Amino acid sequence: MAQIAIKQIKSRINCPAVQKRTLDALGLRKMNHTVVKEDTPAILGMVKAVHHLVEVTKL
Repeated sequence: MAQIAIKQIKSRINCPAVQKRTLDALGLRKMNHTVVKEDTPAILGMVKAVHHLVEVTKL
């Protein structure tokens, strides 16, 4: 299956708790941290919820 790289580009400060938990579930802990995940509907849904805080690239 395809993989995507997700990088946090904006701070989680002043974000709603739901978005903070979504970033935690994606494995993003701090600014400029990048994780590689499978391109599944569940992951894409989480990325959509925090699309203004992250940057996504296909590998």
